[in-house]
Amino acid sequence: MLKLNTLAPSPGARKQSKRVGRGPGSGLGKTATRGHKGARSRAGYSMKAGFEGGQMPLYRRLPKRGFTNIFKVQSVLITLSMLDQFESGATVDQQALLDAGLIKSLGVPVKVLANGELHKALNVKLAKFSQGAKDQIVAAGGTVEEV
Repeated sequence: MLKLNTLAPSPGARKQSKRVGRGPGSGLGKTATRGHKGARSRAGYSMKAGFEGGQMPLYRRLPKRGFTNIFKVQSVLITLSMLDQFESGATVDQQALLDAGLIKSLGVPVKVLANGELHKALNVKLAKFSQGAKDQIVAAGGTVEEV
């Protein structure tokens, strides 16, 4: 029967750690498995990230291509089906979207995409529109204004 006081790991599952630097009789004394001289033998040694023993490191061997535009502005995407929740005749701007919980902040431009359908006449005042979204808003009797 299995009891808590008889629990033990399987034979060979647990290995004793190598105790180095405990005198010449242990066989692991003197240099304590670090060898003679060199960086790794010294106290305080730490290898630089990406160091490959003097071989040209991978991040320098690979070709560098392209660049990242630090001025790129990402727009928040809103669909027509999201705009369909507003009342007919309402003015939809960034503040209205923020109040409705559709966007998280006012500091990012909003783009309207033509996914879904719009069944109400809305006055939409936002930064960007896809051509299909413009056409559908106007077809539903609304107005489009790029701010």
